Amino acid sequence: MSKGLKIGLTTLGIALLLLFIDPALSLVPLALFLLLLLAAPFMYRFGFFLPVISRGRSGQPIVALTFDDGPDPVTTPLLLERLAAHHAPATFFVTGRRAAAHPELIQAILAAGHTIGNHSYNHDTLAAFKGPRRILSEIAETQRLLTRLGVTPLLFRPPVGITYPGLKKVLYRLGLTAVTFSCRARDGGNRSIGRLAARILRRVRADDIIMLHDSRPQRRRHLSHWLAEIDRILAGIAQKGLAIRPLAEAIGQPVDRRS
Repeated sequence: MSKGLKIGLTTLGIALLLLFIDPALSLVPLALFLLLLLAAPFMYRFGFFLPVISRGRSGQPIVALTFDDGPDPVTTPLLLERLAAHHAPATFFVTGRRAAAHPELIQAILAAGHTIGNHSYNHDTLAAFKGPRRILSEIAETQRLLTRLGVTPLLFRPPVGITYPGLKKVLYRLGLTAVTFSCRARDGGNRSIGRLAARILRRVRADDIIMLHDSRPQRRRHLSHWLAEIDRILAGIAQKGLAIRPLAEAIGQPVDRRS
């Protein structure tokens, strides 16, 4: 039973009890539940509509790095170089559209020893409002594409971490687990890279799942600054006494399956 269903049943019970005391009071918990329904999709760690993994559970001083929205022909190769220089494993939550356009980058990510997750096909944050068929299509098409490229994701990250009714059924059908994050810089998909490292390093704690982006900054001249910020993050994590380990190790389950 999801948290949403449990809270809904509890709310209904409270409303029924209040109905016998004062009918007007019974509307209060129902109104609060309605507000919660509106806010729940954006509560990326709450798991209101379905179980969600939002942080590691190793109990060790480790963190997991994840990068969303790639692969990108400009940033991905440079990012792979930085990760190799710091001996840092990462998970790339890729979109089907970008993977289809750059299959060689999927192979490069895998060859470098990193893992890959499903991040929908078009990164459509409004998919929830377009019906269950659209939700299934967005995720299943990416699964099929990546499987043809030699890797089958076992984890799905909703775009922007937004969850919604119907997602649980789709993920169960496809054998996927929802994973969000517990530490992010709110960089707007690399549109806001100023003090990116400072924002991450100020928040990061043991067992965090860090969410960053594998997408080019809005202006080409900002690319070198973004790379410098990535270097600061990778070095700063070690300076805080934390080790960057694979996401699979942090959450205790595999990220993908290779064919």
